[in-house]
Amino acid sequence: MKRVLSIAVVLVALTSASTAVADDGAGPFGVTVTAGQGAGSARVGVLVPADRATRPAGGHFCTASVVRAPYRNLVVTAAHCLDGRGELVFVPGYRDGRAPYGVWKVKRRFLPRGWVAGRREDSDVAFAVVEPRGGKGVEDVVGGYRIATGTATGATAVTLTGYPDSRETPISCTNKPTTHSPTQQRIECPGFAGGTSGSPWVNGDGQVVGILGGHDDGGTTPDVSYSVVLGAEVERLYREAAGDP
Repeated sequence: MKRVLSIAVVLVALTSASTAVADDGAGPFGVTVTAGQGAGSARVGVLVPADRATRPAGGHFCTASVVRAPYRNLVVTAAHCLDGRGELVFVPGYRDGRAPYGVWKVKRRFLPRGWVAGRREDSDVAFAVVEPRGGKGVEDVVGGYRIATGTATGATAVTLTGYPDSRETPISCTNKPTTHSPTQQRIECPGFAGGTSGSPWVNGDGQVVGILGGHDDGGTTPDVSYSVVLGAEVERLYREAAGDP
């Protein structure tokens, strides 16, 4: 997961930036705030070991979000969040130890070949199918973002929403990504420390155009984060995962 070198920097950056509450990303560019409780933030949640399903406070370790799929059961996160871990649950809209939209068991994981073969940082995106609850899929309950591949880096501003390990409420920041390499994009948003791996980068059309991860597992400082440029590999993986009932 995202490796941050200095915890002190995280706390200072987050304290100085979190002066207002955002409504799904509203606010000036490059400012991190506590995420509001709108429809968008309900689609974002935490991954938690299954044995902590009833005690998620202090136990969550990565961020994930619901994406649209035919069976309405799909979430997206970073590949390094799903690789080599035991049974997991997803808690959308998590806040302060509460699961307002239920706890959803991860049934199956889809990791790209590039990650499985050699943990390639350019393949650090993965999908997970979650089991239904009460005859409904998670997308029926909270809605879902659309996955968008082939989008030019920095074409529009994006909003990141994620859960640092040290917080029990999500944070949010809007800014324009820039190019780090032909296969990686970067964004400057303070306070995105360990635990925010898997955070979706969502544009104004409700499309996920990045997933916090990739280079250096998403970054070595809380102020700069990375994502794979979503391309053909992610498109193929999405189609495979979306076809799983």
